[in-house]
Amino acid sequence: MRTMLATVGFLLLSGPALADQPARAPAVFVPLFDGKTFTGWEGDQKVFRIEDGAVVGGSLKHPLPRNEFLATTKEYGDFELRLKFKLLGAEANGGVQIRSQRVPHSREMIGYQADMGQHYWGTLYDESRRCRTLAGPPPAEQKKFVHFEDWNDYRILCQERRVQLWVNGKPTVDYTEPDASLSQRGFIGLQIHGGGPTEAWYKEIVIREIGR
Repeated sequence: MRTMLATVGFLLLSGPALADQPARAPAVFVPLFDGKTFTGWEGDQKVFRIEDGAVVGGSLKHPLPRNEFLATTKEYGDFELRLKFKLLGAEANGGVQIRSQRVPHSREMIGYQADMGQHYWGTLYDESRRCRTLAGPPPAEQKKFVHFEDWNDYRILCQERRVQLWVNGKPTVDYTEPDASLSQRGFIGLQIHGGGPTEAWYKEIVIREIGR
């Protein structure tokens, strides 16, 4: 636990303390993944496993016929999410679903994805909905801040209809959803993209809910 919180750095305050008002309690990061079990998560454990304190999706020995997701059992609205990730294998692709739902009678999830891999590093993709990249840096810029086949830091901030992304401290997305009809609440998911053989690794996953 100490190691995970050290990665986050420090406690963030939910709002400034004013001289004539009592200070708010600090909003702290809490772990979403304990590094040992799938408690709080659901998905195909033949595809996802736990190794060296990380969730690992996919295999470097066998290709994967379709996208697979490990999802939280709790929904989130406004929050800040931080984690470490790495991709292994040629043309590896993964991502972190946010404010998303399971597609009925399918392995897919629908909603926003903090994307990674190929030419999608640090972009915001709309998975199984509009099926396109909503915002993000061009491929030439992505190469400057990504640690290929090594650990990277993802910071994801969701407030009202605004989504912001950082990879290794580099701001990559600042997107405000123009469609007010789209829900801004849902599950968080970890993806391994169909194809391969490839692996997507995720660890030190922590979250602080905003407005709590």
